[in-house]
Amino acid sequence: MIQDILKYQYLQYALITSVLVSLVAGLIGVIIVEKKQVMLTGGIAHTSYGGVGLGYLLGFEPLLGAFIFAVTAALGSNLIKNRMTGVSDVIIAIFWSLGMSLGILFIGLIPGYPPDVTSYLFGNILSVTTLNLVLMAIITLIVLIVIVVFFQDWRAHLFDPEFTTIRGKRTKLMENILLFLIAITVVALIRVVGIILVIALLSIPAATASLLTRKLHLRMILAVLFGLMFTIFGLFISAYTMLSSGAVIVIFGFAVYIITYLGTRYLIRVKKVEAV
Repeated sequence: MIQDILKYQYLQYALITSVLVSLVAGLIGVIIVEKKQVMLTGGIAHTSYGGVGLGYLLGFEPLLGAFIFAVTAALGSNLIKNRMTGVSDVIIAIFWSLGMSLGILFIGLIPGYPPDVTSYLFGNILSVTTLNLVLMAIITLIVLIVIVVFFQDWRAHLFDPEFTTIRGKRTKLMENILLFLIAITVVALIRVVGIILVIALLSIPAATASLLTRKLHLRMILAVLFGLMFTIFGLFISAYTMLSSGAVIVIFGFAVYIITYLGTRYLIRVKKVEAV
C-alpha cells in the first residue's frame, strides 16, 4: 500500500485529505456534540446540495456552490431563530428540504445527460481533485486558527454560557462563528463521506472521544485521532475493494464507538465492584 501511495497521485491526495478532514471533523465535531447541534449540522449539509446542483448547472466548481449554500443556511437559520423563538426544528427542516429540492431541480435543468452526483451524496475519498484539496486545506487552516485563538472562549461558551453572557462575552458572535465553521466543515467533508453521511463523521469521533474524557482539549485530540483512524481505514478498504469510502468510514466508526462504549461500561462496573 505504501508503494501505491508513493506511485499514484490520487492515493496521495486521498491520504492528505484524510488528515485534513480528521482535523476539522474532530475539532468542530466535539463542539457540535457538546452544543447538541448535530441535527442543525445535518440541515446545513443537506442544504448544500442545492449549491452542488447550481455549480453543475452554471459550470463552476460544485464545492464552491456548496459553500455558498451552506454558509447562507447556517447564518440564515440562526438569524430567523433569534427573531422567532421555538421554531428551530422547523427552520432546519425547511432549509433541509429546500436545499435538496433545489439541487434536484438544478441538476434536472442541465441539458443532456445529468452528471453523476453520487460522490457528493455518499462520498468518495479517491475522487478528490487538486482544487478540492486546496479548498480543504484553506478550510482546515481557518478552523485551526479560529479554534486556537478562541479556545478559552469556546470552553466558557460550551460549559457555562450563562456565566459567559454575564461577563459580557459576545455569545451571539460566538454562535455565528460556530455556525460559519460548521458550514465550511461540511463543505470539507462532502468529498470524503458525502452530504448524507456528514453527520456521522462529525459526531462519531467526537462521541467516542467523550466516552474517554471530559476535558475539552483531550476530547478534541482524541476525536481527531479517531477520525484519522476511520478515514484511513476507509481509504484502504475503498482502494482495494472499490466499496463506497463514505459508507466504510461510517460503519467502521460506529463499530469502534460501540466497542468503546461497552468497554467503558465494563470498566465502570468493575471499579464499582472493587469499591464495594
